[in-house]
Amino acid sequence: MEDLLREFAPQVLGVLVRRFGDFDAAEDAVQEALLAAALRWPVDGVPDNPRGWLIRAGANKFVDQVRNEVARRERERRAAFEEPPIDVPDRDDTLTLLFLCCHPALTPASAIALTLRAVGGLTTAEIAHAFLVPEATMAQRISRAKQRIKASAIPLRLPDPPDRRARLRSVLHVLYLIFNEGYAGSTGPDVHRTELSAEAIRLTRTAHRMLPGDGEVAGLLALMLLTDARRPARTGAGGELIPLEEQDRSRWDRQLIKEGTALLDAAMTSGTVGEYQLQAAIAALHDRAARVRDTDWPQILALYGLLDQLTGNPMVTLNRAVAASMVHGPAEGLRLLATLDERLPGHYRLDAVRAHLYEWSGDTGAAVTHYRTAAARTTSAPERHYLTTRAARLNELRENNK
Repeated sequence: MEDLLREFAPQVLGVLVRRFGDFDAAEDAVQEALLAAALRWPVDGVPDNPRGWLIRAGANKFVDQVRNEVARRERERRAAFEEPPIDVPDRDDTLTLLFLCCHPALTPASAIALTLRAVGGLTTAEIAHAFLVPEATMAQRISRAKQRIKASAIPLRLPDPPDRRARLRSVLHVLYLIFNEGYAGSTGPDVHRTELSAEAIRLTRTAHRMLPGDGEVAGLLALMLLTDARRPARTGAGGELIPLEEQDRSRWDRQLIKEGTALLDAAMTSGTVGEYQLQAAIAALHDRAARVRDTDWPQILALYGLLDQLTGNPMVTLNRAVAASMVHGPAEGLRLLATLDERLPGHYRLDAVRAHLYEWSGDTGAAVTHYRTAAARTTSAPERHYLTTRAARLNELRENNK
């Protein structure tokens, strides 16, 4: 019988391959048919037409395999696309997701980057811009963060109150970065990405309700509101960028300014003053000034000095240089900028501020050069348009004066 099965096996396989066109599946079906024959024929006897028996058995096995595969795929499709029969809670778990992404197994920088992807929906390029690192570096950081969470045995859940407060700093920084990307988009054709800034404000309001006594949470919310209040005046009719000193302040949202100021006043009396409260205080001084010349620049410079000492952030030093130039003149601002060449190499804002200060000091040639360099380095279309327009206007003025 063994010789008989060996003789018929290739014949049956040929029939099945010709009929069904799938060699691998036909081969499996023939093996199943041969196994069935080896089990049944010694008991029932060899059939009168053993070849026909094997062909029919193989065909039936092939059809069974196809049906099983179809059924398996259907089960997988249903599992992937059908909603599970669970109750949908009324609460918003987005803030919980923020805390979950700030996982203890991650460094703060990795937790922030991962959360920006998972909750903020930012691209790797946008996150890299926020962290002032190359895109490839950020892609590796996010990938390692995912792998570390997967390998960690720590459960992903909303942390207990003591651990929750420890993770709060990272959560607030995430919200801050999401808001900044929404208020002043680093890439793309638009000045604003209002869906991001609005989501950051909503999440920060949620955090403030959960931690009403935390001064930094209140300070961050105040900062967002006081900054977002200027958004209606930041763009012209064609979507072009309008800098702070040229904005129509009657278009600022006074209700947001009132709310942000009240939050800030309460936060400043809550205990230790942190970086978000200081930034909110600076924003409030801008918002309270009815005209550019009414701005309390000495107070803003003093606050930037405190903020610089507290954070050591080069972007704070950049803003402090602007404030210093408003108080002491452009030469002092340029002196402070010279300390940033190694800390902000190739960043367009450093060139943009330099251009502005050179223009103010009367060095039109240097201003044009730095405006053009800044325009070439920015990835924001409105920023590029503003900088190139400024450079062209100054260059034309310079040529006319020759």
